[in-house]
Amino acid sequence: MSNPDEPQQELSLAQMQTLIREMYGDKDEARGIPGTFMWLMEEVGELSSALRENEGGPATEALAFEFADVLAWLATIANVAGVDLQAAFLKKYGTGCPGCGEIVCTCDNSEKP
Repeated sequence: MSNPDEPQQELSLAQMQTLIREMYGDKDEARGIPGTFMWLMEEVGELSSALRENEGGPATEALAFEFADVLAWLATIANVAGVDLQAAFLKKYGTGCPGCGEIVCTCDNSEKP
């Protein structure tokens, strides 16, 4: 039996989105999409700064936490907008690159993917 005070070792995208909804759902709904989007952008900015500071070095815990914050805020805004991230991701990327359709992208480097 797992200890509820210890973080889970494995978590699907759907489980992560549900966890964020359970933790913050009421607050997120009250804040709405515009306020939540601003928080997401703030976290993306913090990730950008952390990446610049860490450029070329091994990943640090601080850098990893910035990635976690961005993922959590992405899940938050998806929850408020009513988007199932796992379903959306699988529909768009589950069978390969949306551009070329291959699992290993063969699109020209000048293209978006």
